[in-house]
Amino acid sequence: MEFDFEADEDEDSPYPEVRASVSNIDDPEMPAMTPRMWFIGLTLTLASGCANLFFNFRQPAPSIVSNVLLLIAHPLGKVLALSLPIRTFRFPRWLGGYEFSLNPGPWNIKEHALVYIMANVSIGVPTALNAVVVAELNYGVKLGYGFNALLILATQLTGFSLAGLCRRYLVWPASMVWPQNLIVCTLLNTLHAEEEDARGGLSRFKFFCYATVGAFFWFFLPGYLFSALSIFSFICWARPQDVVVNQLFGVYSGLGMSILTFDWSQITWIGSPLMVPWWAEVQVFTGFFLIYWVLCPILYYTNSWDLAYFPMMANNPYDRYGKVYDVTRVLTDEQTFDQAAYEAYSPLFLPASYAITYLVAFALSSAMIVHTVLYHGRTVLHGLTQTRIEKDDIHAKLMRAYPEVPDWWYLLTFIACFSLAIVTAEVWHTEIPVWALLLAIALPVLYMVPSGYVYALTGQNITINLLAQIIPGMILPGKPLPNMIFKAYAVQTLAEGTAFVQDLKLGHYVKLPPRATFSVQLVATTLVGLLQVGVKEWMFSHIPDICQPGQKDFLTCPHNQVLYTTSAIWGLIGPARQFGAQSIYHPQLYAIAIGGVLPLPFWLWQRKWPNKYNKYINLPIILNGIGLIPPATGINYSSWFLLGFIFQFVIRRRNFVWWSKFNYVLTAAFDCGTVLSVLFIFFTLQFPKGGINLNWWGNTVYQNTADFKRVALRDVPAGGIQW
Repeated sequence: MEFDFEADEDEDSPYPEVRASVSNIDDPEMPAMTPRMWFIGLTLTLASGCANLFFNFRQPAPSIVSNVLLLIAHPLGKVLALSLPIRTFRFPRWLGGYEFSLNPGPWNIKEHALVYIMANVSIGVPTALNAVVVAELNYGVKLGYGFNALLILATQLTGFSLAGLCRRYLVWPASMVWPQNLIVCTLLNTLHAEEEDARGGLSRFKFFCYATVGAFFWFFLPGYLFSALSIFSFICWARPQDVVVNQLFGVYSGLGMSILTFDWSQITWIGSPLMVPWWAEVQVFTGFFLIYWVLCPILYYTNSWDLAYFPMMANNPYDRYGKVYDVTRVLTDEQTFDQAAYEAYSPLFLPASYAITYLVAFALSSAMIVHTVLYHGRTVLHGLTQTRIEKDDIHAKLMRAYPEVPDWWYLLTFIACFSLAIVTAEVWHTEIPVWALLLAIALPVLYMVPSGYVYALTGQNITINLLAQIIPGMILPGKPLPNMIFKAYAVQTLAEGTAFVQDLKLGHYVKLPPRATFSVQLVATTLVGLLQVGVKEWMFSHIPDICQPGQKDFLTCPHNQVLYTTSAIWGLIGPARQFGAQSIYHPQLYAIAIGGVLPLPFWLWQRKWPNKYNKYINLPIILNGIGLIPPATGINYSSWFLLGFIFQFVIRRRNFVWWSKFNYVLTAAFDCGTVLSVLFIFFTLQFPKGGINLNWWGNTVYQNTADFKRVALRDVPAGGIQW
């Protein structure tokens, strides 16, 4: 990271990227916690949180991201600023005599930033909610709304409290840049500087409206009228029974070498290709190409680890008879592991998608650490040792105008959340002991500051996903539900804590009153979490065949299938049996050593022969980029890369003016239009009274292929696979 030692720290940030994106002036009188901010923010976050929960159970599906709500909130704020009465209201003296106005003036950047912060920390789907669904559907453990609600609040808000306690290390220092926030600051400043092009032409807002309407109506084709445009495996239609062709070119369960799909929700399954820099897209696709288009076929067609007896890309584990693994056959009445039944039934076999996922995960776990030490070790060490003595930059000085949030507010929140965790464990008898909860919370507490440093300085996100599965698998063997709860607390707390810290830094840049940021984060996360639990209960009570393969509205619950598989591997069967010395998957553990060595040649190459190309090589991005398989499949990467090539390489080079003005607006509009169309089609055409189903070739052709049926290359031998 470049540091400008000649910058006047009294007037601006010493970091040029911050100076280019963040204003160094502030108006302490600008209203922030206004009624219209609360109305817009809660309306958008509650609606988006519910919509994202709905999409969580669908494949493929779009998702509403906070940047989309940032754009939607702006015209809404302007409309309310023009229409609400300019009248001041006053509480009675016995209530404090506070004054407020429904319309305190023009819609401003601080209100807008608070709406974004609300959305950024609350509209995602909690890991704990997926764990609840798996417990109910796959393990038959139904604990009710009360347990679900308390579990969600505990896992979401523990990260919030940790973020607040770490802000002196991760927010206040000028060296904690958080480059992701610079994009948001740039967009906020652009919108509030009246972004109409001085040379005339179409404004960004009008372009957003036109593109949203176009995306809304376009999705009727792949989403309802002609669904084969979404599962566009045209080569498989011509050779429906050819297993190899369907595995290589398939869309539903194949490697996606056919590349094309006309469904925006398929293309953006792993994220918008219009948002990721071209150099990063090249590396993600390089990793996908080498691992899934080269290594995967080699392993599969040589029947390594008995992979050829199972579908190539699948979300489920299998038994030795080639059937989906029946967990109930190895469970006792107390929902714990039954060793005798396991030996009589079958070990748990992994399809190629899972076998390779864990192979890469083991390599990434060591490669990330070595890469961070080699490339960013000095920077991170400097941050760890120098944070406390850093001089305040202009932004820290301007924030002195606002009363800070006392540490005891966050500490009290932490104690309350951990109390909720104990209540959920003890009252509902989940079999996870309190000492295990303490260990689950200790992981994010231990990782919060160092991972926050790395993320704030380098953009590399250190996760504890694998660690949070191995540890409970070892200390709580044979207990899948405690394993999922442990993972939910550990992983969600760190992920949410990082998101909260990122937003605290955004508030620092925009000069939001810290207590306003505290309030909107706490309120939005609590309300959205409670509402999402209610929506989940409604969906599973009213939607037929939800989470079943072939569900007519594609509500097949891909994320839940993945969590179920991991709970069976790490929680029920256990890491010792699945990857121990007697397991066929034991050689995968050598990937840990290989991953630790892999960054070295690239680091030496970049140091000895630096050039404009090799400086972009980033091994963690190459390995981490393919981590969404499963439930993602090949088409989600190949079509994503194709569109990224068109917009991030071709258009950006040939028409940079258009690209810089409309590229990010276009992806937000496509997201918004597709989301609205999915919801409209489901609630008007597919759900009411059994729905209106269009049964014609364009909606059924892909269902007759080996790709759709997930056909394996080899038939399982009579009597099952030997083990």
